[in-house]
Amino acid sequence: MDNAEIRDAAIRLTMMPRDTNAHGTVFGGIILSYIDVAGGVEAVRHTKHDRFVTVAMKEVIFHEPVFIGDLVSFYAKTLKVGRTSITIHVDVEAERFGSKGQKVKVTEAIVTYVAVNQNREKIAIGDE
Repeated sequence: MDNAEIRDAAIRLTMMPRDTNAHGTVFGGIILSYIDVAGGVEAVRHTKHDRFVTVAMKEVIFHEPVFIGDLVSFYAKTLKVGRTSITIHVDVEAERFGSKGQKVKVTEAIVTYVAVNQNREKIAIGDE
């Protein structure tokens, strides 16, 4: 079993026609929004704090396109936890539709979130 098979995806979904441009490839912005969601899922899982805002996403380079029907997995891993912030690495992988399991690396990103309270004020992770 390789590493990809034992990782737990933060989110996994199939790309639909509404997600694509006129060329039949998924918009980069759609992938970016799911990267943000996957990182947020990991932040909550790792800290048990339930409210974060995104403050930074480092350079994202797309290595492969994503097509309609591809099953896209977003794997998230915590890199660093600070007093109020958490930094998450997100890997994005697409399993090609109809390819009998062919997987390609789409992109990766490092996303930083800050914990906030119900009034959207920055707070220490773990504080209520």
